[in-house]
Amino acid sequence: MNKPGHKQIEVQIMGQSYLLSCPVGGESLLLEAVERVDTAMCRIRDAGKVKARDRIAVLASLNLAYELSQLERKEAEREAEAQQFQASSFAGADASAFAEAGGFDTEPLDAQTQSRVDELMRRLDQTLDKDGRLL
Repeated sequence: MNKPGHKQIEVQIMGQSYLLSCPVGGESLLLEAVERVDTAMCRIRDAGKVKARDRIAVLASLNLAYELSQLERKEAEREAEAQQFQASSFAGADASAFAEAGGFDTEPLDAQTQSRVDELMRRLDQTLDKDGRLL
């Protein structure tokens, strides 16, 4: 039974159906999240190194959480830089010139970060392989 203000949506992740509940109006965000999870899990499965669905799910979750942490850290750094920038001697035309020059760096995750994620995945898989259990 749905909570008031919620609706159920059926989605597919790695070919398996799930019935999910979300707030009315939040369907597009939920579908974007489902697409990210499905893509992350399929990428791990297609790499051929991990077969168990539960391990694939754990690795995909860790990858997404790691990416989110990186984005949050970068956002916090940008906010701190913006506060420093506002408090600094830059004013008026100097601030406009900075903004026109591109402002703060907004590049996606670099190869080094992706390499780190891959290494964490490898280490997790090795650890999970040792005892054959997730918990």
